[in-house]
This record gives sequence, C-alpha cells and structure tokens, in this order.
Amino acid sequence: MRDVRRDFPILSRTVHGKPLVYLDNAATSQKPTAVIDALDRYYRETNANVHRGLHTLSEAATAAYEDARRKVARFVHAARPEEIVFVRNTTEGLNLVAHGWARKFLKAGDVVLLTEMEHHSNIVPWHILRDQIGITLRFLRVNDDGTLDLSDLDAALEGVKLVSFMHASNVLGTINPVRQIADAAHAVGAKVLVDGAQGVLQMPVDVGALGCDWYAFSGHKLCAPTGIGALWGRYELLEAMDPFLGGGDMIESVRLEGSTWAEPPARFEAGTPAISEAIGLGAAVDYLCSIGMAEIQAEDATLTAYALEKLPQVPGLRLLGSAPQRGPVFAFTLAGIHPHDLSALLDEDGIAIRAGHHCAQPLGRRFGVPASARASLAFYNVPEEIDALVTALMGAREMFANVRS
Repeated sequence: MRDVRRDFPILSRTVHGKPLVYLDNAATSQKPTAVIDALDRYYRETNANVHRGLHTLSEAATAAYEDARRKVARFVHAARPEEIVFVRNTTEGLNLVAHGWARKFLKAGDVVLLTEMEHHSNIVPWHILRDQIGITLRFLRVNDDGTLDLSDLDAALEGVKLVSFMHASNVLGTINPVRQIADAAHAVGAKVLVDGAQGVLQMPVDVGALGCDWYAFSGHKLCAPTGIGALWGRYELLEAMDPFLGGGDMIESVRLEGSTWAEPPARFEAGTPAISEAIGLGAAVDYLCSIGMAEIQAEDATLTAYALEKLPQVPGLRLLGSAPQRGPVFAFTLAGIHPHDLSALLDEDGIAIRAGHHCAQPLGRRFGVPASARASLAFYNVPEEIDALVTALMGAREMFANVRS
C-alpha cells in the first residue's frame, strides 16, 4: 500500500515547512491522479451537456456520464444501473428519501427509528418531517463502548415504519450490524435506509447482502470529487417515490395543466447534473477496484490496530468508543487542551486532524464532550504518520503543562 501514495499528488506537499500528514479522511478523502486526469480530460475533450443533444460532444458526455452510473452500480452490487441516483452527497440522498418516500407514505404518528450516533444529516431531515407531518422519532441508545444497544431491538421496532442509521460512525469508528438490524426491521414491515458515507471507503459494499432498501454515500469520501454522491434504492421503491426537485430532464411530459415524471433515476436528477464529478466518481471506483476493496479493508484493519496500540500511550488521552468492530476513525480528548487548540497546534507540525462536534452533537452529549479531536485514516496512510501524531500529541501535552506551570 505504500506504493499507492505516489498516486496522490497532495501527499507530497508540505505544510508550514513540514511533510503533510493527512489524518482527516473521515471529512474528505484525497484524490488520485486517475481522478484528477478524468476531470481534466472531460473539460479538455468532451465538455457538453448530457441527455440533451445529438451532436458528438453531447453524445460522448452522455455516454461517459451513464458509464459512471454503471460503474457505481457494479461497485455496490446493485441489481441494475437504474437503481443508482446521482446526488450531491450523502446528505442529499438521505433528504431525497425523506422528501420523496417518507413524506408520501408516512402519516402523523408513524414512527421513524434512528440512533444516538447519527450525523446531523440523518437527524435534521427527520426533525423537519416530524414538525411538518407529525411523525414520531425514536432513537436506539449507544453503549459505553460505542456499539448500538440492540438488547431490546424488537421492542424498539414496535410500530416503526422506517429505520435509518449509519453504516459506520464518523466519530466512534463503530461499524454497525446492518444486516441484523435490516432483517429485524423487515420482519415488522419497516423499510431500511443506510447512511453509507463512512462505509464505502472502509469495506466492500454489497447492498443486497446488507439487506437494506436504500444506501446513500458521498463521492468525496471515496477518492472522488466533491459535489457528487449516489443514492442506491430498490427500483420498485424508487418508482413509487415522488421527485425531490422539479425541472428539466426529470419529466415525461409537461403541459400547462400538469406534469408527469420520467422513470428513475432521471426522475430525481432535475436540471444539468454534476457531469464531470460523476465521471470523476466513476474514475475513483475504477481506481479503488484496481487495488481491491478487500485489500483496502485489510489495510484499514492493520492501521486501526496500530493506532489503537499507540494512541493510549499518550497520558491524558481519552478515546471515545471501543467497539470490537470498528474502522480507522478515532475521536479523542486530551486532558487540559481544547480540541480546537490541539488541532491548530498539530497543524504547525503539518498534521491535519478534525476538531469540533463532527456534526454529531447528540453523540457528543452522550459521552459528555461538547467537542473532540479526531484522527481518521485511509488506506494511503502509513504507520509512521500515526507515530508522528503520537509524538505531536506528546509535545502538545508537554507544552501546555509548561504554560500552566
């Protein structure tokens, strides 16, 4: 895996005169040359709108855009390309289901089951829907080790119409048992929506094997450009959903008296889409498949084990979550140092980490921390970068101790 670092130009830059140590992959991943070249090639050779023209450039752009859809479908093992809807990001995919399915099929009093560990993008849309149509929200609790409390899952599912939860936590690193929850939900007639933002770069994803009904993810966390993502949905569910946006390319027919909708996925892709970004996502999928997602998962496991060995050696460091099934995401606090100060200090050493509530304020309250620092790894990281992080944390602790004395 050390060889793949050469594929990522940004990893060779310096920050404040120090080699970049990029440990903020849960926020966004870096992009390989193959993806950068795909974007450049589109704008140099093929730039045109899709689905609208019969000229050479438009037909070439359309072919590349739809080929990207086929690549993404294969990547998540969708039954057919038409089950892939291109969206801007995971957030838009989750909102699409809330608007296009839940608003149509749920009524006042119906229950949506979420969890305490959700990203705001999988809480706020349901707050909006609750306030607008009167649905009821219920939450699975999080255990002290960062796993979901499934001890009374059957009771939690009573009366539930939809279960929506994350594949992997962007704070705790916990990988949730999607199939177990999906099977229990389907047993009571509930649908299952999965936030896959943190799952897609950590492990192979097979939506059929997971047993969910929708799976949303962002390209920018998958070595692809920003502004593109995908919502996979079972085709019969997509067919039943209302459009999220209205405009060009999502219609079958428009008359002054009314409109009818195109079949999925066009129904949900109004207006000019993110063409180059979708092509970039296809290139990212090609790149990752050339390495192998199983190999990436194995590398993540190695890095995770090494980080879990090294981070506890820092005195005063509290790691949030200790789930046995987890990915390379580590949120922590360091006694006596605010996470924002810690992040700024580490940046002086060229080390990029995240600090804040990580768009998971309810989870922070669950663990009694309004903010934390977070280091998150990807397959192109190396153990020496974990060593650099630990050394910098030791140095920060010593510096703050001297200031206080």
